[in-house]
Amino acid sequence: MTFKKVIGKLHLWLGLSSGLIVFIISVTGCIYAFQAEIQDLTQPYRFVEAQNKSVLQPSQLKAIAEKELPGKKIHAVLYGKPGKAAQVIFYSYDPEYYYLAYMNPYTGEVLQVRNENESFFRFILMGHFYLWLPHEIGQPVVASATLVFLVMLISGIVLWWPRNKAAAKQRFSIKWSARWRRKNYDLHNVLGFYATWVAIILVTTGLVWGFQWFASGLYAVAGGDKSMTYVDPVSDTTYAVHASVPAIDRIWDKIKAEHPTAEVVEVHVPETAASSIVVTINSDEDTYWRTDYRYFDQYTLKELSVDNLYGRIESASAADKLIRMNYDIHVGAIFGFAGKILMFCASLICASLPVTGCYIWWGRRKKKADELEEDATPLATPAKTTQTFSRPVITPVQRNSNVKA
Repeated sequence: MTFKKVIGKLHLWLGLSSGLIVFIISVTGCIYAFQAEIQDLTQPYRFVEAQNKSVLQPSQLKAIAEKELPGKKIHAVLYGKPGKAAQVIFYSYDPEYYYLAYMNPYTGEVLQVRNENESFFRFILMGHFYLWLPHEIGQPVVASATLVFLVMLISGIVLWWPRNKAAAKQRFSIKWSARWRRKNYDLHNVLGFYATWVAIILVTTGLVWGFQWFASGLYAVAGGDKSMTYVDPVSDTTYAVHASVPAIDRIWDKIKAEHPTAEVVEVHVPETAASSIVVTINSDEDTYWRTDYRYFDQYTLKELSVDNLYGRIESASAADKLIRMNYDIHVGAIFGFAGKILMFCASLICASLPVTGCYIWWGRRKKKADELEEDATPLATPAKTTQTFSRPVITPVQRNSNVKA
């Protein structure tokens, strides 16, 4: 077998084994691409009328929200740009729950309480990450299928590569005037070629979440030398506190004074007596990579340092920034709204590849079966006749040969 035939067999069987999973991952990725924009359009409680006065302190919003969901643990209080509702986040891994309380940051009015685990986009995200299976089953299946798809993208380029200039003319455009089978072939090859270069970015950034060894390897190759594990520094539990103002409010006032133009500020409530107060400050609500992570002792309010990726953006190396950009690159937000459209289109084409590829495979199987059936058809015996100018019998195989000629 020639090299291309070996690659073709590999491409075929990897595609048949992973096609359905790739289709689900791609379609859910398309749907999730514009989730922020869709939610802004369909959920009016995410907005409030901007007012020329101070917003309520985190402890005040926390106390009001706790009455809505008694017994649930508050994870953080999030403030957006003027005109955006504040969010009090209730989150727990065990027992598992995830609620968002949308509140007017000026008055404390509760606008909406949502169970995020029952929301449409949460459902889509769970399909994208886990195929709606338990995490310990779905995550490795999705990660493995993503790795297989990367191999398929590379092998697809090898199969696409034209042998000569004449063949190259047919590799860059779809012949819309041809029969459906040819159009389907072109849709698979031509669109696949154009999408592959963006799809490789989608797949690579997906593998960063899929496999720890892949993320660590990419970070090391980029020159990173910090821990990739998120760990909060510990507060000094021996310190006695006599302040009348809650610690989260004092930290909030400090951050607000230092970052008056921040578009998103999230104050994390300490979960244990030894936990620190974590504050994230983002200057751009449409991306995540610029986020500053700052940590404070919940008793002394002293700022604490960390030796991992999640520190201040000003101290992040190029490798740190690359890993922190992973989500924004994956969804295209790093390039603005145009980047999201690009990733949406690439993901949509990726979803079509298993479909068009399966149709190519099925068509070839059917064609081979038809040819075998025709070859097995016995030749008709000419009838006896006294005429010497009778028309010869034409077999199905001969008819096909004449048509091809």
